[in-house]
Amino acid sequence: MSKQKDIVIIGGGAAGFFAAINIAEQHPNRSVTILERGKTGLQKVKISGGGRCNVTHAEFIPSELVLNYPRGEKELLGPFHSFMTADTIAWFEERGVELKIEDDGRMFPVSNSSQTIIDCFINQAKKHNVEVRYNHAVKSIDPCYTELPYTEHSGSEASLNQSNFKIETSQGEFKCNKLIVATGSNPKIWKLLEDLGHKIVQPVPSLFTFDIKDSRIKDIPGVVVKDVEVSVLETNLVSQGPLLITHVGFSAPAILKLSAFGAIALAELHYNFKIQVNFIKQDFEDCVIRLKDLKQELAKKQVVGTSQFYLPKRLWKQLVLASCIADTERWADLNKVQLENLSNQLTKAIFKVTGKSTFKDEFVTAGGVNLKEVNFKTFESKRVPHLYFAGEVLNIDAVTGGFNFQNAWTGGYIVAKSILH
Repeated sequence: MSKQKDIVIIGGGAAGFFAAINIAEQHPNRSVTILERGKTGLQKVKISGGGRCNVTHAEFIPSELVLNYPRGEKELLGPFHSFMTADTIAWFEERGVELKIEDDGRMFPVSNSSQTIIDCFINQAKKHNVEVRYNHAVKSIDPCYTELPYTEHSGSEASLNQSNFKIETSQGEFKCNKLIVATGSNPKIWKLLEDLGHKIVQPVPSLFTFDIKDSRIKDIPGVVVKDVEVSVLETNLVSQGPLLITHVGFSAPAILKLSAFGAIALAELHYNFKIQVNFIKQDFEDCVIRLKDLKQELAKKQVVGTSQFYLPKRLWKQLVLASCIADTERWADLNKVQLENLSNQLTKAIFKVTGKSTFKDEFVTAGGVNLKEVNFKTFESKRVPHLYFAGEVLNIDAVTGGFNFQNAWTGGYIVAKSILH
């Protein structure tokens, strides 16, 4: 026997819970049910930010905030004028969760624990009588049609009746008037949405690190360069920011931004390409001039032992050795070719990328419901009446730093605001 609900939300993650709580607060007389396929929900919230939950980012200008979304920049500008960072901060504070801003702009709960956010959602869901059904994997989504009597105006066209959707799950059938899909990157749900007439942009990984095998970085994992410029050769992809050398290659924001904005292009290259790294963000010629000055200033000192340009000592040593400069050579001994070699390593170092690794457990994809098929004033489908979307089920993704969650909060809030109006 079907269970009749006013609103069903498929997906018990960040966007699903946020939409459910806001709907239930605004419409206490309507039944709101979350269907979650797992035995628990909010898994991405739990692991985000190393278990601290990177709730949002301290960017308070909509036109600046959207620049962090390789897909969704244009579409999110309007929604961010309705609900964005300051609103997110206020929402959580009103429910007893204070957020803090870190030096890089990321925002976390003061508790430094993602459990604080999870507890907030669970408690608010209980408080407002949101029904959460775990272990309910959705198998099918069918619009419920009823035939209208024939008239010369209607012909034999079908019209949606009060129960607009029938949802078959692993534990029974549900009917509802309004349906929200907030399942993130779930291929099975995307297939069901395709069956309803939506176009799905095929997913590719969006946030990942670069696998690199290179003698210059082999023995120096953990080294961080605070500000570099990285470009992918034979493309126009360029990124700046911190760079982390790992035991398998490169990571940190400079790389993650490249992976996000270059998600489709890098997938087409099968994750085999070359990058150029400017470790000091200076021109080659300017660097040569500076090195010539150092040749005079530090004449009697060994090059390997006198790190310059604020570079970590371990990285400096590897770049010096890669420039055909022996570890015993002094600055005064360097010839023109060696100075140019060192300038090349500092400003135009080439590395071969041979693959990718997922960034921690925070898997993000480019792909999902085609954005042209969604009304971003309401987040309602243009294809299927009474069907709404929130979060990464849409072809929206962002760089790391709390931006993907902000998309979830904004979408969930706007759905809640518009779904029963």
